[in-house]
Amino acid sequence: MKASVNTDFSLKVMVLWTVFLLGLLFHTQLALMPLFHGINVAESHTHEYMNLGVIMWFMLIFFSLPMLAILGSIFWPSRRFCQVHFGMTLVYTILNIIHFVMDVLVGVPGYQLMLMIFLVAMGLLLNVVSYHWMRDFIKDKRRFQTST
Repeated sequence: MKASVNTDFSLKVMVLWTVFLLGLLFHTQLALMPLFHGINVAESHTHEYMNLGVIMWFMLIFFSLPMLAILGSIFWPSRRFCQVHFGMTLVYTILNIIHFVMDVLVGVPGYQLMLMIFLVAMGLLLNVVSYHWMRDFIKDKRRFQTST
C-alpha cells in the first residue's frame, strides 16, 4: 500500500509540475505573439534595474528546478526529498505571486494576468499535494517506529 500511495503522489507532483512548466512556456509565448503581427514587444522598464544576463540565468534556474523536481519525484522519493520539495513549491508560489503583482503594477494585458492567476492556482495545488506527500512519508516513518 505504501508504495502505491507514494507513487500516486509522485505522479500527481510530476503532472502538476509539467502543467506548471507548460504554463510558463505559454506565458513567454504569449508575450512574444505580437512579434508575428509586426508589433514591438521590447519593454524598456525590464532592463533598467537588472542586467539581461542575470535575467536569463534566473529564467534557466526557474525552469530547471521543476524539471529536477519531476525527476526527483520519480527516482528519489524519500522523506527528505519531500521536505525539500515542499519548501521549493512554497518558494515558487511566493515568486509567482510577486510576479503577478508586478505584472498588475506594470499593466500587462489581461490575458497574461489570467494566465498568471492560473499559474498561481497550479502552484497552490502543488503546495497542497506536496504537503500531503510529505505528511504521508512522516506518517509512514512513525508507523514503522511504533510497529518495531
